[in-house]
Amino acid sequence: MKVLGNIIWLIFGGIEIAIEYVLASLAMMVTIIGIPFGLQSIKLAMLALWPFGTEVRKNETSGCLNTTMNIIWFFVGGFWIWLTHIGFGLLFFITIIGIPFGKQHFKLAKIALTPFGREII
Repeated sequence: MKVLGNIIWLIFGGIEIAIEYVLASLAMMVTIIGIPFGLQSIKLAMLALWPFGTEVRKNETSGCLNTTMNIIWFFVGGFWIWLTHIGFGLLFFITIIGIPFGKQHFKLAKIALTPFGREII
């Protein structure tokens, strides 16, 4: 069922979201300071391609650097990415068939708000 959900996800917008994340990561990696943010954006792109069956855990060794990076991320673009996922999640929750896809958008929204200090399994 996870494979079918991922295939439907890719057809109905997963590829576009992943491309958006990759383009944003390329734009962030123009400067040396933006490289960590670009790497987090690539992590989000990988999750956006295959969200069903993946799990996100909080890294136990995260410290104050991750908190600082999350604060910077929030102001650089994390808030707008979060709003996009919340909007799509609410749209998918209109129908019963779209509820699993809405849940995945809410999972991505949580990660898009604070990606530093999390690992995808």
